[in-house]
Amino acid sequence: MIKTLQLKNQDEILLALGTQDRKLRALEKIFKVVVFVKYDEDGAGALLSVKGTNSRVDKALAKIQKDLADGSVRKPLDLVKDTRPFADNIIFRPERTKPVEARSENQKKYIESVFSHDLILASGPAGTGKTFLACACALRALELGMVDRIVVTRPIVEAGEKLGFLPGDIEEKVDPYLRPIYDAFYSMLGIEKFNALKYNRTLEIVPLAYMRGRTLEKAFIILDEAQNTLPAQMKMFLTRLGVGSKMIVNGDLSQIDLPAHQPSGFAQAREVLSKTKEIAFVEFTGEDVVRHPLVKNVIAAYEKWEKKASKESK
Repeated sequence: MIKTLQLKNQDEILLALGTQDRKLRALEKIFKVVVFVKYDEDGAGALLSVKGTNSRVDKALAKIQKDLADGSVRKPLDLVKDTRPFADNIIFRPERTKPVEARSENQKKYIESVFSHDLILASGPAGTGKTFLACACALRALELGMVDRIVVTRPIVEAGEKLGFLPGDIEEKVDPYLRPIYDAFYSMLGIEKFNALKYNRTLEIVPLAYMRGRTLEKAFIILDEAQNTLPAQMKMFLTRLGVGSKMIVNGDLSQIDLPAHQPSGFAQAREVLSKTKEIAFVEFTGEDVVRHPLVKNVIAAYEKWEKKASKESK
């Protein structure tokens, strides 16, 4: 049988689920039930459904209701301050690997911006975790019921967005270009769960050229390598945002692969939207690089060389 309980606000959600859903998982294990959480459209409350035998469902619900009653009388300090889905820097907890968490102040700002804004434009050098963090935030939002699906896209400049001449079906054509995104999800989900999400269309990874004409509602949308979009492509993408959706745009202006004299849609969007208060802007630097320590030195050396070359050319 299935019984439901309406959680009215974020405080009740946290009291029922616990930090990073720990109380919920413990409840399932103790009472041998399955618990589903569906967040309200406005994100304020949630509908909690408990599935199992009659007696176990009743006992599990009684435990949750007791926690809610106790919590309304005595709000522990940790519950008062821990009301965000992304608490203690932890974004997502994979089953087999260590938790994904912020490793720099800018990464922490990035995560917090994802929760507090519907549109985020993030820029910075390679190795700062933009793609990986975006995928982790998307999985967490899906886990919390904030969205129903994840859509990840990127422009495929190397193939000129004209994929017809390449062998195989669409997935085989674009697979090499989307590999960094696949790798991020593989590491957090494992191949089996990743394939399951793709199979039921909960997770969709597509080239930017295939986004035209769509309106994406209740979705977590990620545009990676945005520096390689043209202005018209960027405008097209930004207008795909539907009701209940979140959108992250990641780019690195030091790695533009567009043909000469072609303007970057990402650079233009940052300028056009700079005064729009509802949009969050996050700037990563070489200090946020989380790859091999030598990568920071490589980036710094290139930046120094480029500045010198720019001065000499004037």
